[in-house]
Amino acid sequence: MAKAKKTEGGTITVRLYKSMNSCKWAHRLSVKALGLNKLNDVRELKDSPQVRGLVNKVNYLVRIEESA
Repeated sequence: MAKAKKTEGGTITVRLYKSMNSCKWAHRLSVKALGLNKLNDVRELKDSPQVRGLVNKVNYLVRIEESA
């Protein structure tokens, strides 16, 4: 399960690390809603319950990263 790590400013960094091939259609839509299109895309998103829910839904496709 993707462990969400809080960073300063209330944002989380999400990376698409696994391909969306042969995954459920609803999970593809969730990845698109996070703003991730290609493999290894990275987005910094506001840390909110809605974003956390999307990340938890597709936890096998995305990773939460520490800010450098």
